[in-house]
Amino acid sequence: MSPFSGGYRAEDTVFLLKPMALATVDVATKERLIQSGRRHYSELLAPEKAPDPQYLELFEALTSRYARRLAGEVLGLARYLIDARPQPITVVSLARAGTPIGALLVRALRQLGQSDARHYSISIIRDRGIDQNALKFVLREEKRPAAGLAFVDGWTAKGVIAGELRRALADWNARQPERLDAALHVVSDIGGVAEVAATHDDYAIPSGILNATVSGLTSRSILNAAIGPDDFHGCVFYADFAPHDRSTWFLDRISQQFASVTAAPIQRDSGQRQERRRAMRAFLERLHGRYRVDDRNFIKPGVAEATRVLLRRLPDLLLLRDPTRPDVEHLRLLAEQKRVSVVIDPDMPLQAAALIKDVS
Repeated sequence: MSPFSGGYRAEDTVFLLKPMALATVDVATKERLIQSGRRHYSELLAPEKAPDPQYLELFEALTSRYARRLAGEVLGLARYLIDARPQPITVVSLARAGTPIGALLVRALRQLGQSDARHYSISIIRDRGIDQNALKFVLREEKRPAAGLAFVDGWTAKGVIAGELRRALADWNARQPERLDAALHVVSDIGGVAEVAATHDDYAIPSGILNATVSGLTSRSILNAAIGPDDFHGCVFYADFAPHDRSTWFLDRISQQFASVTAAPIQRDSGQRQERRRAMRAFLERLHGRYRVDDRNFIKPGVAEATRVLLRRLPDLLLLRDPTRPDVEHLRLLAEQKRVSVVIDPDMPLQAAALIKDVS
């Protein structure tokens, strides 16, 4: 098992993933295999492509729009960790949505004097759990103290990964000597399910609208028959995307704001969190009833999750609260390119949601 840094600098991110070759399948075939139960989503990858110039321009515009806000939120999380965790602090991000946030967070910690902070990005997979080999590496090979570990993701939605993390770490704590805190730290807790968050707003965190080219050129994590019992979970490293990589560019644009922004107040177990959770549940129930969605995994709420549906799944419908908002301009472009119907729903508690097409 050999850590690598992908498209990042080594001081920003260490991926505890196994680079591997994997034949891709087209999106429609992938959906049929997953929805039929013949394959788990972690075994398959659809082809990725570099963003076209128009889409990249939208990403760069969102980065400019939200650089100061995101910097303040990351700085707030860093200050929270300094107060809440014994040093040295170890950021463990959940690949790959959490990876850019973890990289920013370790930069913020160092900005605040935590020179021994480190960032590792590891795999967690719905229904399969967290990569325990990666955890063992951090704790026993790198000898990072368990009390200083903090698990980080970019955002929440329905709470699937938050729940997976709690179950996985409960299993770890029952079987392993090191005790790990399962609190999830995120920028935006739109589902009201994370223990620690900078905001509950559904806004377009810029790293959430790209795939590999803002995540160190790595794919979503893979767990298939090629992963041995002593391996890290796998990934594909897209070296051919290097000319299009914006991973370090994005970190630089956000972190250069750290010196001039105010750290956002961090919310933990707040009344707003509970209200957000109620609103999300009511919204999901409304969509289940209105669109007759049988599988909860077919509903993806929030700007970032809707983006992922349009980028790498088979979308059935895009719902927008206000199509004039800059946060959803990229979604309108993707929907137009993929000929996905758009419904305007001004009563949504979120800016966007997407439904996956049922092909079973």
